[in-house]
Amino acid sequence: MSDTSATAAPRVAIVTGAGSGIGQVSALALAADGFSVVCAGRREAAIEETRAKIEADGGNALCVVTDVTEEQSVLHLFDETIRTYGRLDVLFNNAGISMRAVPMPEIDLAEWNRVVATNLTGLFLCTREAFRIMRDQDPQGGRIINNGSISAHTPRPNSPAYTATKHAVTGLTKSTSLDGRDYHIACGQIDVGNAGTAMTARLGGGAGASVPAEARMDVADVGRAVSYMASLPLDTNVLFMTVMANAMPFIGRG
Repeated sequence: MSDTSATAAPRVAIVTGAGSGIGQVSALALAADGFSVVCAGRREAAIEETRAKIEADGGNALCVVTDVTEEQSVLHLFDETIRTYGRLDVLFNNAGISMRAVPMPEIDLAEWNRVVATNLTGLFLCTREAFRIMRDQDPQGGRIINNGSISAHTPRPNSPAYTATKHAVTGLTKSTSLDGRDYHIACGQIDVGNAGTAMTARLGGGAGASVPAEARMDVADVGRAVSYMASLPLDTNVLFMTVMANAMPFIGRG
């Protein structure tokens, strides 16, 4: 008789930036779908709040304070995940930051580097460690989901740092998807437009003084989309998914 204990074990997901917004609702959605969720983020109180919500609904969660821009912090996150659960099935690379909207000539190098370190280098570090685990574990494989943003396709005015990093995320998504095929690792990207979070609150009055208010969608719908991507068998992949308010001004709308 074959040993089915590994396949019967709970599925495990890491969510970075799990303390608020898209990260929190995605962690809740994954937990509701049966995943044990590792909530990663810089603010301990925020990720503990997410864990409390998961456990109040009968789910299982672990909190690991993590700064994705620091390699040792990322290594600690994945070490704690394996020490606690023994495997990793899904990584949702959600942690990201924007910067103040300023014209290109006024961008400070330190601000640029901060955005690149979080949105691109941090995503790479987490992807690298997840790839290693998924390649070497038994059963082999897993899924990596990257938070790309509509800015991976179409920029807002005065946002070169954020836009450049999100375009780069698309390249890393494609490369990870290609390189993961031999190891049953699927990688896809979710591009979110104007979800109702603190980050997009300013869009209620438009992205600038002369820009009209933009439609936003319920952030819980993003969590549902992430959970759907995570639920697929590893022989199936959503390479790119765009989730947006129907009335959002994009591809000619508005």
